[in-house]
Amino acid sequence: MDIRLNDILEMKKAHPCGKENNKQFLVLRIGMDFKIRCLGCGHEIMLPRMKAEKNIRKVIHQPENQSSAADSD
Repeated sequence: MDIRLNDILEMKKAHPCGKENNKQFLVLRIGMDFKIRCLGCGHEIMLPRMKAEKNIRKVIHQPENQSSAADSD
């Protein structure tokens, strides 16, 4: 699965905070474990990669920064 930092993951199950966007999580760290933040309440969660990938419904990729094009002025 192609998951990068700052992507937004929409999970199958909602976070129990009960707030808006509680199925969407921001990716903070990737590796053997994922560190994700709930976009509803801001709670950070660490979970194993296998469990995270199993529960992902959709990945929303964030555009890459175009800083190299801006620096070439």
